[in-house]
Amino acid sequence: MRHIERHKTHRIGWLRAAVLGANDGIVSTASLVLGVAASGASTQGVLVAGVAGLVAGAMSMAAGEYVSVSSQADTERADLDRERRELEANPVHEHEELTEIYMARGLDAALASQVATQLMQHDALGAHARDELGISEILTARPVQAALASAGTFAVGAALPLLVTAVIPSALLMWTVSSSSLLFLALLGALGARAGGAPVASAASRVTFWGALAMALTAGVGALFGVAA
Repeated sequence: MRHIERHKTHRIGWLRAAVLGANDGIVSTASLVLGVAASGASTQGVLVAGVAGLVAGAMSMAAGEYVSVSSQADTERADLDRERRELEANPVHEHEELTEIYMARGLDAALASQVATQLMQHDALGAHARDELGISEILTARPVQAALASAGTFAVGAALPLLVTAVIPSALLMWTVSSSSLLFLALLGALGARAGGAPVASAASRVTFWGALAMALTAGVGALFGVAA
């Protein structure tokens, strides 16, 4: 029978990294631009700070995602190795564990035992990984994919306020960068929600609120410790 339902769960890994990267790119770069601009620095100085922030942020996102997701992958591999050894040493006990899991999900004892038997005959480690450990092909850790998605989307997100900074007169810089960045954040939240099948309005308002707060605080710090007379 052909499976025609379209679910979004398979997108969780790369979608989380992509949305996080783009969001951080917009928020951190726009906040940096506003903070430096509020201190009285020249447009050239603002752009240099923004470009440096883009490069540093993209590399930081890539490294952070790779290390974090690699740790998750290491844990998954260790759990699978342990489960493999337990299956070889005591398959009867492992069968009982799987049976109890299916009983807890609503099957009677006889049917749960039968299901556990058939699944273990087909792929014992896969059955225990999925139903005991919660590890599946869809949600498994992919460090390189997460790192590339985060770095790439951070750079794209960071480029948006930088482009605005490069083309807008310095007198209009503060208002234009802040308003355009909030618009970018709202669009990002909406796109991420749509790709993941989540409510669009709540996602857009959530990222816009926190982005506005970050930019306001950074601009305040720049103005407080400004270099201009």
